[in-house]
Amino acid sequence: MTAGRTGGRLTALRRRAPDPVETFDARAAYAAHGAELYRFALRQLGDEGAAQDVVQEVFLRAWRAADSYDPQLAGLRTWLFAIARNVVVDEARRFAVRPWQRALTDDAGADVPVDAGLDERVVDAWVVEEALARLGPDHRTAIVQTHLRGRPHGEVAAELGIPVGTLRSRVFYGLKALRLALEEMGVEP
Repeated sequence: MTAGRTGGRLTALRRRAPDPVETFDARAAYAAHGAELYRFALRQLGDEGAAQDVVQEVFLRAWRAADSYDPQLAGLRTWLFAIARNVVVDEARRFAVRPWQRALTDDAGADVPVDAGLDERVVDAWVVEEALARLGPDHRTAIVQTHLRGRPHGEVAAELGIPVGTLRSRVFYGLKALRLALEEMGVEP
């Protein structure tokens, strides 16, 4: 095969592969998830203006990082909620450092009950579920049984028919793989 033919094929492949920035449709993503992200931010912060700012910042960050979004790693909703979680944390820290700014914002949402724990747990569960799905079945089982269900290592090892040391090894390497999967998904520790 000559160099000219190979170059032509590579050029054809490049033309067929879509640019990730072009494939991220912010309008469609906003239409599908904007209201839900707004409700999440409103429940977390209890401030309509801050919630609107969070949603705007989520889609700005998503648009800027569109080339790093990989639908094979996480669903769009999970990716957007991971970004929203980080933005809400940033916003809460900003208010904690400068409490007078909360008084300057629109407090129309002040009567909205804030249940930050529930929404935070739901988003965390989605993210962990997506990350666990990326692990091999042996590592996933070891982590789910020992960490998430809180079962003793000896009991789980006996049930699986493996030595306790093997189970501990699976947990150790599974947690390393889980941490890597979370980093790839853009989740900050």
